[in-house]
Amino acid sequence: MTVRVRRVYDPPEPDDGVRVLVDRLWPRGLSKDAAQVDEWPKALTPSTELRRWYHAQEADAYEEFRRRYEAELAAPAAAEPLDALRELAAKGPVTLVSATKSLERSHASVLVELLTSGDRP
Repeated sequence: MTVRVRRVYDPPEPDDGVRVLVDRLWPRGLSKDAAQVDEWPKALTPSTELRRWYHAQEADAYEEFRRRYEAELAAPAAAEPLDALRELAAKGPVTLVSATKSLERSHASVLVELLTSGDRP
């Protein structure tokens, strides 16, 4: 299973496979043609409340954000889209794309870990 994370603003690459936008909002200043997004499962994105809380933190709050986000992914509304994403990844490469500047401390990295480990949130 190949799942990776890239910034949505980076040009698509031939080995991206299925490109999945994992942000709740469409990236500013980016056309749909330029993004080349194949899927946009909004049910797998952090809630507006969680996203706002995380961006308002001054101190390092990533671990708490991660805990809260995993709790959101454990909700029944996220089960089907998460399983669908796992199935996509089992069939071929999947690239999760996000507008976030720090991919390694974002919801996208949490999703990659969940998908590649097979764990349930």
